[in-house]
Amino acid sequence: MEDSLAGTPATEAQRIDLARLITAYYEHKPDVNNPAQKVLFGTSGHRGSALKNSFNEDHILAITQAVCEYRKAEGITGPLFIGRDTHALSGPAQITAVRVCAANGVQTRIAQDEFTPTPLVSFAILEYNKTHDEKADGIVITPSHNPPEDGGFKYNTPNGGPADTDVTAKIEARANEILADGLDAVRTLAYEAALQSDEVTVYDFITPYVQALPQIIDIDAIREAKLRIGVDPMGGTALPVYKKINALLGLDLLIVNEKIDPTFMFMTLDHDGKIRMDCSSPYAMASLIRLRDKYDLAFGNDADADRHGIVTPHAGLMNPNHYLSVAVWYLFTHRKKPKKCKWNPFSRCKVWKKTDLRIGKTAVSSSMIDRVAAALGKEVYEVPVGFKWFVPGLYGGELAFGGEESAGASFLRMDATPWSTDKDGIIMNLLAAEIRAVTGRDPGEIYRDFEAEHGKSYYARIDAPATAEQKAKLKTIRPEQITAETIAGEPIIQRFSRAPGNDAPLGGIKLVTENGWVAMRPSGTEDIYKIYAESFLSPSHLKKIQMEAQQILSDFFAK
Repeated sequence: MEDSLAGTPATEAQRIDLARLITAYYEHKPDVNNPAQKVLFGTSGHRGSALKNSFNEDHILAITQAVCEYRKAEGITGPLFIGRDTHALSGPAQITAVRVCAANGVQTRIAQDEFTPTPLVSFAILEYNKTHDEKADGIVITPSHNPPEDGGFKYNTPNGGPADTDVTAKIEARANEILADGLDAVRTLAYEAALQSDEVTVYDFITPYVQALPQIIDIDAIREAKLRIGVDPMGGTALPVYKKINALLGLDLLIVNEKIDPTFMFMTLDHDGKIRMDCSSPYAMASLIRLRDKYDLAFGNDADADRHGIVTPHAGLMNPNHYLSVAVWYLFTHRKKPKKCKWNPFSRCKVWKKTDLRIGKTAVSSSMIDRVAAALGKEVYEVPVGFKWFVPGLYGGELAFGGEESAGASFLRMDATPWSTDKDGIIMNLLAAEIRAVTGRDPGEIYRDFEAEHGKSYYARIDAPATAEQKAKLKTIRPEQITAETIAGEPIIQRFSRAPGNDAPLGGIKLVTENGWVAMRPSGTEDIYKIYAESFLSPSHLKKIQMEAQQILSDFFAK
């Protein structure tokens, strides 16, 4: 249920005490015997809050030392690129990480007095590794779209993407071991000494990324269309990137909000009354949505710019699933070799020439993507929740596109080589502008055609309370443990607890019928389980799927 203040401007009651938060980062010490205060790498790295003793300097000292030890054991000797977002805890955490990396002799590259979006770190790693034998990797310090008091830390391996579970398990275990031993293994330098050392180098993340954008987006088409495009970086790292795009590529993106404020008090409140920079939320994006009639297209990003939010005059804020479907259709119909390739003349014979390129989606993303893919004659590669599952395919050029229902995606360049193997909200936003420029129609209009051809999708996620025991049981569920034969009046034609694409555990279960599906998985941070469901029949059919899914799990828990 949404909060009564959802979509309204933040008030003083929501303002975080920055001084108290930063003091807590340095002075509070986690209880190593409290599971909630240990290092825990979820689908997007370690996250927490200094005020809850779950994201403090001790955590970052231990995690960074564990990363330094891991890269040494793996023979990773190239530079480590560090990016951070605009959250209040990201600055102190970067200082801590730099101190540890320098003391461990790790060549560290950071931006000078600038914030760095997640996709730019991935891009920098891949670009470096193209031409060097010693491989680079990276750290991104961000809790993504989380509230202002949160912090986050993510490790990206030499393939440019977020570390897989086998890697994060090692780093998590070693970091907790270091914490339990009182940080005795941690090596540090004073920050000023680290900056003056040979190990730390200032690096320009933005210029190479922007200069390369014509290799993945038809910038000429956007420029020539002279569209009115509104941009809201939502107080995040995308702001200097869009400014550089205007300056270097000659676009005229109209930035509607240039504020950088770690309290994020300029935001409208999310569904639960909290400040959250979620560019896929109509409540958090309310300010930009109100301006939709002023622009041919508008878009926003979250704090680290790995997510996208597309606003059109016709659809308002597009559901991420809807836009992913349009993006897939457009890329596979417009990245073929044109008669005259003005996009990338140096590789015009390679433009998405492979016929076996696949489409990556998470198990809880809309089946509209499957229906669009089938119409295109393309194979869908379905994986568990978490962008990390797309990384090998994008890196190897086997996945043309990887996208998840939470508005994170990336895709290949014009020549079918990797661009970023982490979520890139900037290219997804620019792709929407390209779609509008090339087709003359905005993505919302195109999606309506899909509904006419493939049926209308009714999609929602709801949460239900769960005990720790129930969550643990659901995480290891097997298909044969569900005895129900039908759901919402239709036979269950598929049931699986491992992803069809890569056979990785879903950490839950998915049930599929002819006209709908439901997936149920436990939350990693809250005492709930999540129910994702979709119907291609009606809202009432969707509701029935959700209700029967809860009963199915109630029966399962009772056994």
